[in-house]
Amino acid sequence: MARRELKSGFTTGTAAAAAAKAAVMLAFGQSADQVEVSLPEGGKVLSIPVAVAQRKKSGHCEAVVVKDAGDDPDVTNKARIKAEVQLLPAEADGACLEICGGQGVGLVTKAGLAVEPGKPAINPVPREMICRAVRQALAWVAPEEHFAVKVTISVDEGERLARYTLNPRLGVMGGISILGTSGLVKPFSHEAYTQTIDVALSVAQAAGHQEVVLTTGGKSEKRAMILRPDLNSAAFVQIADFFAYSLRACAQAGMHRVGLVSFFGKAVKQAAGMEYTHAHKAAMDLPRLAQWLGGAGLETGTCQEIAQANTARHALDILRLVGRLALVSEVGKRMLASAREFAGPSVDIWAIIIDYNGAGLYGGNQPAVSS
Repeated sequence: MARRELKSGFTTGTAAAAAAKAAVMLAFGQSADQVEVSLPEGGKVLSIPVAVAQRKKSGHCEAVVVKDAGDDPDVTNKARIKAEVQLLPAEADGACLEICGGQGVGLVTKAGLAVEPGKPAINPVPREMICRAVRQALAWVAPEEHFAVKVTISVDEGERLARYTLNPRLGVMGGISILGTSGLVKPFSHEAYTQTIDVALSVAQAAGHQEVVLTTGGKSEKRAMILRPDLNSAAFVQIADFFAYSLRACAQAGMHRVGLVSFFGKAVKQAAGMEYTHAHKAAMDLPRLAQWLGGAGLETGTCQEIAQANTARHALDILRLVGRLALVSEVGKRMLASAREFAGPSVDIWAIIIDYNGAGLYGGNQPAVSS
């Protein structure tokens, strides 16, 4: 029997952007059962159903979008994402001047996340999506007028839902995070993903490649392509969290040389020899990282700070602050050792670690990394 194709969904960021757009339209008397939302990349547009759109006694307008995660086992699936919009006259062109977090949206309280402490946990890409959606709505319903816009995003039962996420441990308190880098939720299936890796390696073989570059996602792949412009796209394989599986598959596919380009956080897990690096199955071991760095000469007090850091990003910030980024090489050496153990002796492996802005931190068995 044919296997049903898994259904994709959309992120909380997409839901928030759609709700904000619907609320702006309602403020001008335009109600809609669905709105179109521009995705961050590729010029794609999604049509998102609007569950509720209404005026409040305050005169503000609000809209609700129910998040649809498709076939992904996401705790925020069916969450009700709400946007309340307040419009004020403004002299400048109508751009988002303020995006606030309401009830059910977490507040960032610790360093090391994409949003700085003291701000609502609405990540940068969703913020951009909300701004773009509001600008599109204003251009449609009031092209000749200028407004300042205040958007407040809230999530029904967001505080309860957050208990089933990593938010409390990471210092995001009081609700969920508004997330998403692509705007889409792709259903997570181990078998489907490993088959995708196998297919990608087959394509690379067919293209005549004896070297491939493994990355964990789109952002690291873009950086890898800049670092290795001599390779065409068929040589780049996104492996997500399947670290050990992909290296073994490379060996089985007869690859002579394999590169790894990883963000620092993933690199720490790979250095620890974790076969599968997803956060739900593989916790970040920062005390172990601190032990490695201490063995390489990092001061005891700084090691203690890193052991108690909130995230790998936070640990990297600490290293940068004390001027010891060179010690990332300790992670890189272990990352290479783990990769070689999984791939076996027939594969020559190189590795590059990048920071969260894509700058090179370490290059092992590879020409110097450009920043």
